[in-house]
Amino acid sequence: MSYSFEKDSRAVGVGGTLVCHHTSVIERVYGTDVSFSELRSHGGIEISIVTGGAGVHRILNQVIPCKEGDLYVLNSNIPHRYYAAEEGERLTVRHMLFDPKELFEGEVAQSASPRFCHGVFSDNAITAYAMLTSRTQEKIESLFDAIAIESVEHKSEWQDAVRANLSLILIMLGRYVNRAIKNIPSADQTEWNSVSAAILSVTENYSDPAMTLETISEAFYVSKSHLSRLFRRLTGESFSDYLRRVRLEGACRLLRDTEMTVEDVVVSCGMRDVTSFYRSFNVYTGMTPNQYRTQYSKKGEKTMSILTEISENLQKGKAKAVKELVQQAVDAGIPAGEILTDGLLAGMSVVGEKFKNNEVYVPEVLVAARAMNMGTQILKPLLAESGVTAGGRVCIGTVQGDLHDIGKNLVKMMMEGKGLEVVDLGTDVAPEAFVAAAIEQNCQVICCSALLTTTMSVMAEVVKKAEEAGIRDKVKIMIGGAPITEEYCRQIGADCYTSDAASAADAAVALCKG
Repeated sequence: MSYSFEKDSRAVGVGGTLVCHHTSVIERVYGTDVSFSELRSHGGIEISIVTGGAGVHRILNQVIPCKEGDLYVLNSNIPHRYYAAEEGERLTVRHMLFDPKELFEGEVAQSASPRFCHGVFSDNAITAYAMLTSRTQEKIESLFDAIAIESVEHKSEWQDAVRANLSLILIMLGRYVNRAIKNIPSADQTEWNSVSAAILSVTENYSDPAMTLETISEAFYVSKSHLSRLFRRLTGESFSDYLRRVRLEGACRLLRDTEMTVEDVVVSCGMRDVTSFYRSFNVYTGMTPNQYRTQYSKKGEKTMSILTEISENLQKGKAKAVKELVQQAVDAGIPAGEILTDGLLAGMSVVGEKFKNNEVYVPEVLVAARAMNMGTQILKPLLAESGVTAGGRVCIGTVQGDLHDIGKNLVKMMMEGKGLEVVDLGTDVAPEAFVAAAIEQNCQVICCSALLTTTMSVMAEVVKKAEEAGIRDKVKIMIGGAPITEEYCRQIGADCYTSDAASAADAAVALCKG
């Protein structure tokens, strides 16, 4: 089995745990020896749409080919994971996670009800699947976007709007999906609850050497033989094999990330003696614990150390140090995309949050942005070579008749700090120039700024010119500035208004996903 990387880039978090929305770009190549314990599960319902590429989706012990247009709805605590099909392939997946009990009432929120999640799941299904037509995919993704935008703008009754849009998604899917994937075993809720509880118990308590199938079955008041049969039927793996793999993978993490002795690792992972651990570890990894530590820990620590230093120095605005550290990271063989995401963008994201919370102010943001720019200048040619693209493209400018640019520049920096490519049109920009730039530069968003009340009307002209050019269905229009309000945004037919630069960057990310 070979690997490149898998990144989860969070796009939007809605109302705490109300709804969570993010996108994964996966370049991890699937191998037949991927263990069940590598799979991930979530406490809520997950809706996932494959929006690009091809690969496989492993759900429990089943491996299902997937491609653009495939949609999955997974019940709570279903272990699964996406993988790219082959080396160099990229698989892009949009995810939405939610807890029905926080959003709905009555039968729709009750897992045992036929109307659970508006009937998406059949009585015994633990997952639902659909191959979407392009038209249906477009409708569902637009509802994803609507939820994301509501979360950013926080308009009045926004939480009710989130519930309404999510209900529309579930109702549409309940009518559309092929109820359950045929080659995935079905289970009633009681059966699945027993198995998922056993999985959770192992995840949280595998360090306990006394843990066995018998102790878990006693804790859940089910027979040992019944739980054993259920576990194998639903996961394709025996409980003892699963527990052993979880413990060995825990040992791998401790060997990579700590200086613990092998003896202490054995104890921490709930294994009984060093001799049998060495034997099992060698079968699992093909090397001794010390060989594994030598091969994996130094490179990982060095990578993490450099990326952390880049992030911390960027937050302090130390441009020269950031430039030197980025070059060190490149020389060390760290992928340019990883340096950008986990070093530069991670640091700028912290600055953006602090600015939103009034913990730092405009001067600190300006020096941090300058430091980021120094680093990205080194990475740009490498990113182009590796095919890494921005998360979206925005054109921004101060409207015609207005020469103020401090707010506009701040918004631009925040957007770049979110990984967007920003085309800066400057100040005194005519409506026709905004529209022409959006068309020529293939922008997903036009962002208009104004400080003077006398220039606000130009924003309405931008909306009008975009409509005349026939691009309003493809290009969103954001507006902002001291005299602008949410009411004015609705009045002129723009798509989004935000009151500060950090929120504008979050909104632009959401709009670019549309």
